[in-house]
Amino acid sequence: MCRLLGLNAGRHPVNASFWLLEAPDSLEAQSRRNADGSGIGFFDSGGAPVVDKQPEPAFADQEFVREAKQARSVTFVAHVRYATAGNRTLANTHPFAIDGRIMAHNGGLGELGRLEEQLGRYRELVQGDTDSERYFALITQQIDAHGGDVGAGLTAAARWIAGRLPLSSLNTIVATAGELWALRYPGQHALHVIERPAGASSPSGAAATGLHARSATSSVHAPGLHTLPSVVVASEQLDGEQDWRMLASGELLHVRPDLTVESAIVIPEAPAHLVPLPSGNPNIDT
Repeated sequence: MCRLLGLNAGRHPVNASFWLLEAPDSLEAQSRRNADGSGIGFFDSGGAPVVDKQPEPAFADQEFVREAKQARSVTFVAHVRYATAGNRTLANTHPFAIDGRIMAHNGGLGELGRLEEQLGRYRELVQGDTDSERYFALITQQIDAHGGDVGAGLTAAARWIAGRLPLSSLNTIVATAGELWALRYPGQHALHVIERPAGASSPSGAAATGLHARSATSSVHAPGLHTLPSVVVASEQLDGEQDWRMLASGELLHVRPDLTVESAIVIPEAPAHLVPLPSGNPNIDT
């Protein structure tokens, strides 16, 4: 199943190559299990979204590697795809950008005809075949209906789907320049968060001279992140830190530009039509 990454560094542009390429369980490493596409979304100096994606696995895509090393932004959204809806094409590759926001999704939903009826004119925003992009169009519709409130729009869209359509997961990251929202719903697929203060120590507990991840054979270093605070949301715990927290089912997380983190259970009820994952699936509550 697909994997997500969201990073917010507040008001200070950073480079995210540690999480994308160098961490023990980086997005590049995860792409070997999710090889149907990869993409990085971020914001330029003017706050406009930039999305660089290809229907190729990150480990084989030099453009992914180049962008991961060079891009600097206050906010990142990255995704590696395991295709379940829509062919392996550029239009179907995450993340997506609509109305100045970037979104990526992990999971699946059905009865897309009903969803398209609900979208109305917002159907015109959809360029590809995926359920995920249609979900993003619904989020956009509901943000507009809620006066531009991203959290309220994301909640309303997820609740609409949860009450009507079959789904396996609506795990979602939505970002603007300097802000990030993450929803875990329901509890079938994991979504974690870690809040790193400035000067956070390495996993070994040593004083930080950078953001490190050590194994028995290697040590990697990403300058920049060690000097600034950041909040990271990810499908998997990417490094050896002990401070990752699993979001609860139905929990919506909001990371503001000052890096204050707010969260609440916004969808307490179970989906009306849950599609269970196969027994033993590693995405379940891990």
